[in-house]
Amino acid sequence: WVKYCIILIFFLLQLALGHGVRRLHVSAALFVKAKVAMSRYEPTTCVNYQKLRSNLDIVRKRLDRPLTLSEKIVYGHLDDPSGQEIVRGRTYLRLRPDRVAMQDATAQMAMLQFISSGLPRVAVPSTIHCDHLIEAQVGGTQDLQRAKEVNQEVYNFLATSAAKYGVGFWKPGSGIIHQIILENYAYPGVMVIGTDSHTPNGGGLGGICIGVGGADAVDVMAGIPWELKCPNVIGVKLTGSLSGWTSPKDVILKVAGILTVKGGTGAIVEYHGPGVDSISCTGMGTICNMGAEIGATTSVFPYNHRMKTYLEKTGRGEIATLSEENKDILVPDPGCHYDQLIEINLSELKPHINGPFTPDLAHPVAEIGAVAEKSGWPLEVKVGLIGSCTNSSYEDMGRAASLAKQALDHGLKCKAQFTVTPGSEQIRATIERDGYAKILRDVGGVVLANACGPCIGQWDRRDVKKGEKNTIVTSFNRNFTARNDANPATHAFVTSPEIVTALAIAGTLKFNPETDYLTAPNGEKFKLVPPTGDELPTRDFDPGQDTYQQPPPDSSSVHVDVNPQSNRLQLLEPFEKWDGRDLEDMQVLIKVKGKCTTDHISAAGPWLKFRGHLDNISNNLLIGAVNIENDAVNKVRNQLTGEYGGVPDIARYYKKNGIQWVVVGDENYGEGSSREHAALEPRHLGGRVIIVKSFARIHETNLKKQGLLPLTFADPHDYDKIRPDDKISIIGLKKFAPGKPLKAVLKHSDGSQDTIQLNHTFNETQIEWFQAGSALNRMKELQ
Repeated sequence: WVKYCIILIFFLLQLALGHGVRRLHVSAALFVKAKVAMSRYEPTTCVNYQKLRSNLDIVRKRLDRPLTLSEKIVYGHLDDPSGQEIVRGRTYLRLRPDRVAMQDATAQMAMLQFISSGLPRVAVPSTIHCDHLIEAQVGGTQDLQRAKEVNQEVYNFLATSAAKYGVGFWKPGSGIIHQIILENYAYPGVMVIGTDSHTPNGGGLGGICIGVGGADAVDVMAGIPWELKCPNVIGVKLTGSLSGWTSPKDVILKVAGILTVKGGTGAIVEYHGPGVDSISCTGMGTICNMGAEIGATTSVFPYNHRMKTYLEKTGRGEIATLSEENKDILVPDPGCHYDQLIEINLSELKPHINGPFTPDLAHPVAEIGAVAEKSGWPLEVKVGLIGSCTNSSYEDMGRAASLAKQALDHGLKCKAQFTVTPGSEQIRATIERDGYAKILRDVGGVVLANACGPCIGQWDRRDVKKGEKNTIVTSFNRNFTARNDANPATHAFVTSPEIVTALAIAGTLKFNPETDYLTAPNGEKFKLVPPTGDELPTRDFDPGQDTYQQPPPDSSSVHVDVNPQSNRLQLLEPFEKWDGRDLEDMQVLIKVKGKCTTDHISAAGPWLKFRGHLDNISNNLLIGAVNIENDAVNKVRNQLTGEYGGVPDIARYYKKNGIQWVVVGDENYGEGSSREHAALEPRHLGGRVIIVKSFARIHETNLKKQGLLPLTFADPHDYDKIRPDDKISIIGLKKFAPGKPLKAVLKHSDGSQDTIQLNHTFNETQIEWFQAGSALNRMKELQ
């Protein structure tokens, strides 16, 4: 406290002496640090635009061209701005992120890896957020209490390991990680990495916030520069303004329809143009959040008055002042170049709804009824679900409540079941105070816990049987097969909270709220007036309960206990080093047909409870992937016995018998969640190589981190040459080098063989990970 008071006095003295604010970047940064340290949230938040500006001055002289906003923030965080080679889409950048955020499902493995590193304390501000392990059953209070009881061992591990290693801990009930980050930690120009694929939500407040695997988080927490392939930049120019039924969600639903689930791979999506000012700060967060569904590295908006207002309303007025003073580095330069440019006129944009089974199948709401009828999709809406990290802001809840109020005024309630998930304790408390929660309950809604819930499959759904075709509409971000309720026959559509509410009231996909009428109990027909809602509460936010645990200054007495008999937690053993030889005669575990997301590779839902126990969670390896040999899931042939069995069972059999194996996949393999378990599990069960047509960014990196070889077909048609009973050898590993392809020899059971070329994206550091057995092994070697 003495230190922070001295800093504050030093700052005030300089002001008294008449120094201009623009000359006080460093002092102002320290002032913000002192102010935030006095709150209950974070002792080490420091907004230092001087460092960002200093790095940019060096990079500008080198590149001598206008910079996009993405480049300003990314290059402003370079470890070596003078010597770093910078080529978009080609070189690997070594970066120094400002902070790390972890949700509880991925934090377990991240903290287990950090413990294995032997380091005493994290090197950058880091937080853990308990949001993934709370199952939606009956309602917020009861579900939260049950989660605390069921997950006590895991919560205790996370709380004690956080305290031991200097990590902030947000307890269960705090809210969803991305909402907490937006409310407390994100700011214009920050660089955050988070162990969740929707970390880009923070781009709504002008930050570069990137989803990663736990091993990447460990690197940053260890103080090691973090590697990222220099991203391309896709520009989305927004003109016009949002109005009526059109919402921020419709922007990203439209962009997803244009770019598809892999169109943003390797790129940052940068929104700009006059239309930006018609979108609220939390609305910009919605757009950036769902950018994960197009494979983008992240998405970002330029600093504007909407961000300033949000910072002030969430108690960060000092940061807003600093951002105003440094606005020139928080917006793109005039004349900057985008690798691809998309233009959207918001005044012409119509409400959209995307799905089913993929988030890039875009339809105007006005057309979905006819398309569903033609396609044989169930028209009846069984459940409408609003909330999630994508759409759970005060504005979202207010606009949904405005529609619910109209229905109630005419004597109507929802025909469909209706659930509401607040994004944070602060949102929950504020919508309770301001009456929104009561309106949503009165129309038939159930307010769930401040957590991810049904969005990630934490939903004890009982109104339909597994295998029964049905339709649900959500304001979530992802709608892969069986994701929300473990039912592969559920047709899930993603849209805005406003459209979800309207469709839940009407009970059918054929309802177009812009043109169609509802019928009141007295026979009166009426149209819903377009939704309205305050961007931010007129009064200050109600913070609700204090759910934050600050790490102690001295953690020497804190003990972290992992019971060897636990089925929830398991300390990690290092993976074996590469033996220096080519990988020969590996068996094909499974040749995957079609889409294979991280949900297919390592399912969530009931499996979330094993996220801290590698051996137990490995029992879900690839159980959702379709086997091309028989079009079945979780049914592959054991090539040693000829019998069929589950994928993890056969993998364990091969491992027990000393046989290494490979997985063969299709396009955009590993899209979706950032979960590194989808890489840890194959490594743990004896996998060595994943060969596909193309990878999703985060999953490819996760595989490298765990010592696997993610390789792509030089000729995508070579996918057809591999047979399920082949033996595959990878040739050339002794000369493994960046940019140099490898060869695979395919030995067929009929005695013939093929040789194909496989590409990779390994750099020299990543090759060292492979040789050491994993990135964590390599870190230990260098200590």
